[in-house]
Amino acid sequence: MNNIFTNTRKGFLMVTLFATMLSFANENDFYNINVEASKTTLTLNYAKEGSALSIKDLNGSVLYSETIKATGRYKREFDLSFLPNGDYKFEVDKDLQIKEIPFTLNSGVVTFNKNEEKLIYKPFIRVSGDLVYISKLALDGEDLKVDIYFTKNNNRSHSELVISENIKGDATIEKVYRLEDLNQGKYQVILHAADRRFEKNI
Repeated sequence: MNNIFTNTRKGFLMVTLFATMLSFANENDFYNINVEASKTTLTLNYAKEGSALSIKDLNGSVLYSETIKATGRYKREFDLSFLPNGDYKFEVDKDLQIKEIPFTLNSGVVTFNKNEEKLIYKPFIRVSGDLVYISKLALDGEDLKVDIYFTKNNNRSHSELVISENIKGDATIEKVYRLEDLNQGKYQVILHAADRRFEKNI
């Protein structure tokens, strides 16, 4: 497998990435939170069909999840008072972004702090012929770890690590790799960024 990234490839996916990057920013008041007694109402003003909504604890364990069924305004009441005291977060996984909305629960009282919100940009993987394109916005300077495994058709019990690369975050990350012997096996691309794992089977 060859890394064939060159300067002539710069910007090959940036239009897509920047359009996605602006999708949350252009949605004024993307969400609203209303807390009354034991009920917390989350309203997503610009929800998108297929997006994933979840509640997680500090360890990343999923306490609640659902797939949003329709594009438009989403509104739901949650009773969070049963949770133990601690820190939690709502996550909205939309397109190439994950919006984290953290909250703290103390003696049944829910507190949100907008200053602790976070927007994570997911890497984008595209395959064209024997080339795999990887792009990611790294506005916070986070690194991207790339591992690519190859499994031969005649030896499905063994996967070989054919490339492992740690790419330093530099606002935008762009890489192109050539996949050799595609007709003789399968590839698995595993990416690690922002303490998360993303993968694609080819």
